[in-house]
Amino acid sequence: MISHGKDIKIFSGNSNRTLAEAICRNMGTRLGDMSVSHFSDGEVSLSLYETVRGSDVFLVQSTCAPVNDNLMELLVMIDACRRASAGRITAVMPYFGYARQDRKAKSHDPISAKLVANLITSAGADRVLTMDLHAPQIQGFFDIPVDNLAGAPIFAEYYSHKFGENAPGVMVVSPDVGSVARARNFAHRLGLSLAIVDKRRERANQSEVMNIIGQVRDMDVILFDDMVDTAGSLCGAAKALVEIGGAKNVYACASHAVLSGPAIERINDSYIHELVLLDSIPEIESKKSDKIKFLSIAPMFAEAIDRVYEEVSMSTLYK
Repeated sequence: MISHGKDIKIFSGNSNRTLAEAICRNMGTRLGDMSVSHFSDGEVSLSLYETVRGSDVFLVQSTCAPVNDNLMELLVMIDACRRASAGRITAVMPYFGYARQDRKAKSHDPISAKLVANLITSAGADRVLTMDLHAPQIQGFFDIPVDNLAGAPIFAEYYSHKFGENAPGVMVVSPDVGSVARARNFAHRLGLSLAIVDKRRERANQSEVMNIIGQVRDMDVILFDDMVDTAGSLCGAAKALVEIGGAKNVYACASHAVLSGPAIERINDSYIHELVLLDSIPEIESKKSDKIKFLSIAPMFAEAIDRVYEEVSMSTLYK
């Protein structure tokens, strides 16, 4: 491995090619010539049509659904570039799948996030660039550098334009106790107060809202979370904020649009006025809603890639 490649080359798998192309446009470069397909039995087939010898290679691949296919594509891409003598390989994973399996919740559970970290490292990645890991401690699962970008600055800019800074009558709300630290930092960025939805989870993907910690009556509230999966927790929190807390309007934002199962139907039928998501996971036609708005992370990732290549501080991206 060399610490600084002779040039930048960006390639993309199939999970989020639109984002990879947008990153390249922001950097004024082109997407590398690589094709990733599958054999009839499902095995990944990859063809690399240009040299990467000595280059700083960035492989853009979110491990979203189909999670295992996209993860395997990333591993094969890393291996191909390593065997082609790339100078340095960075796995750019805007969404890191398996991040919710970061600990043993009960006896005999796997820690799948650690397994994925081992696979990426063993395949030959020298660095990982990701965004809003569900569990920040996953950075410690890797023995290579991990840059965990935050989507909060993008949301903060959006809501600052929408409501103004230090807006009266607006509060940030954490949808559960586990997200309090993340939501508190976001509220601090906007100069807003924080409330918390206290709930008890009965089983996976279902939750029972108990009460609201904080005064939200007649307020516009912004629910802030890292991802929306089945949307049960988010929509349940919105219902509690209106029916129990007396909130006026409920807005919501999250970095990763997993949107599985009944998510869209729940969002459409919920008290949520607007849900703002980032394009770490691509927008799918079958999962569109008039309530959902996407913001681009391409400018942030373009700057991050440039800073990795130039070997300068990433701290300004968090401010």
